[in-house]
Amino acid sequence: MKTIINLFENSVKKYSKNIFLWEKKTDKYKGTTYKNVQKLVCEFAGSLMDMGFKKGDRIALISEGRNDWLISELGILYAGGICVPISVKINEDLELKFRLEHSNCKIIIVSGNHIEKIRRIKNELSYLEKIIVLDKIKLFRDEICFLELIEKGKKFLMENEEKFKKVVSGIKEDDIVNISYTSGTTSDPKGVVLTHKNYVTNVEQANSLMEIPSYFRTLIILPWDHSFAHTAGLYTFMSNGASIASVQVGKSYIQTLKNIPINIKEIKPHLLLSVPALAKNFKKNIENGIRKKGAEKLFKKALKFAYSYNQNGFEKDSFRFLKKPLYNLYDKLIFSKIRKNFGGNLKYFIGGGAILDIELQKFFYALKIPMFQGYGLSEASPIISSNSKNKHKLGTSGFLVKNLEVKICDENGKILNKTEKGEIVVKGDNVMKSYWENPKATSETIKNGWLYTGDLGYFDKDDFIYVVGRSKSLLISSDGEKFSPEGIEEALVEHSKYIDQCILHNNQNPYTIVLIVPNKTALQNFLKEKKLYVEQKDGQDALMELLQKEINKYKKGGKYENEFPERWLPSCVAILSEAFTEENKFLNSTMKIVRNKVVKHYKKRIDFLLFTKSGKNICNNKNRDEIIKIFSV
Repeated sequence: MKTIINLFENSVKKYSKNIFLWEKKTDKYKGTTYKNVQKLVCEFAGSLMDMGFKKGDRIALISEGRNDWLISELGILYAGGICVPISVKINEDLELKFRLEHSNCKIIIVSGNHIEKIRRIKNELSYLEKIIVLDKIKLFRDEICFLELIEKGKKFLMENEEKFKKVVSGIKEDDIVNISYTSGTTSDPKGVVLTHKNYVTNVEQANSLMEIPSYFRTLIILPWDHSFAHTAGLYTFMSNGASIASVQVGKSYIQTLKNIPINIKEIKPHLLLSVPALAKNFKKNIENGIRKKGAEKLFKKALKFAYSYNQNGFEKDSFRFLKKPLYNLYDKLIFSKIRKNFGGNLKYFIGGGAILDIELQKFFYALKIPMFQGYGLSEASPIISSNSKNKHKLGTSGFLVKNLEVKICDENGKILNKTEKGEIVVKGDNVMKSYWENPKATSETIKNGWLYTGDLGYFDKDDFIYVVGRSKSLLISSDGEKFSPEGIEEALVEHSKYIDQCILHNNQNPYTIVLIVPNKTALQNFLKEKKLYVEQKDGQDALMELLQKEINKYKKGGKYENEFPERWLPSCVAILSEAFTEENKFLNSTMKIVRNKVVKHYKKRIDFLLFTKSGKNICNNKNRDEIIKIFSV
């Protein structure tokens, strides 16, 4: 039977003495074996049964990645329960309360760093009975320490062995594992219902793409509630008897992030999971390190040669063998030294969460630690496709997992031919059961067993899949033609040091507009170089014209002309002084821009661009005011 419990039990039998979990609480990492983790899982499950926890009851889990996170989730499953993993980044009371109330959680498991957000709202939670705290802190009424429950669980198991076995053996493959709330970019969060069969199927599918020997270690640097980290990290590594390490938890989210590069060197991972935001940060740190060592010229030369040598990873240069000795020399001189900062064992990254820019893929491929782009979504548990070590093509989202049907459809549901672009529609045992208590959204997304992803893509002649954007974020012109903006947005940010963030907008209008968040430091350096001042009109005009020139590079006669259809390039520009962040709700927890919120918030600016004569000129008073605001902070 396909259950997470059977998956874990099989690994315990095969790899009982292998280290399963690595955790650093003091000065060094300590490992816990598969057998010992199983013991703790059973004890925690026993304590839940002792508390009267019943099959189908929901428990929320709000914590940084750590041993107790996975022990808690597995314990919930052994007790027949449903885990509701919630992002630690959610700090708004209303957002948190919605998830806890909508899923009817009876119990909340929470770390010490996040207990206060629960204490603020606990009296408003109608289903809440108990709060389990993972850390040793002063507890209030209705709160209990996790370690205390482990001790109670030991006693329960000794006295109720048969009852425990009966509950565990009663878990079926169609029983629910998680209600995972999406942090959607276009609508309110929906609870994705994933079953044991969904997860085990997707783990098997993941194993068809990548080989994970039992000696492999990974440091899971993504939030553990993230569907990609959950399946590709926790459960896929577990199924292979491999080791999982957590990032050392700091007193704050920022402190925890700062521990990542230190922990990578300590764990020496063989594989890492990444998302574009992390990939960009790694690249930036590498380039800063090269700059400090004065090796920038050599590094750029080596990169250029490596790009030529590697091509797209699939189609090889016929004279490649002649270039190999020089590539190996560059590797010895510079690339191998960079890899040491990742521990020295890193074979590759698997990239997910969003589309990874082709330049980033080329960059890490050159360093011999390729970042293989994958594609999926929570509703598919989440893996649908990926590049792998044995088969890859840079710029694509790889090839399909096994035992999955996929079709590309137009907006009327008609199946399109290969190379034609349309909505990606999938069918398989990894497709979610439903959205929790939301039959309308479920029926709109799953039709006759097919999951309509809302993502646009196509297959090339070699059966690699390209994902080109979200259907719901389409630009729609006044004549009804449609185009995905994400490629243009990514190009503007990636190729311009003056643009940090941007979104394009066209909702049946005569032309497209763009909202731009500039890079303040780059603008400052430009002014300094030109001996201009932001307090003066000519300085302000120069900055606005500079940003216009960055867009014009994609138009006729520009450096990147013909990269995109010119009709979809922005004709008008709104400069914003406020960045898109999680705090202002313009970014979700996976660092994707929440388009509908941005568009709603800036409706007046958008209308100004579309419906006034002065809005069409980038050097307008509203942009001038925003430039001044940027430099006043």
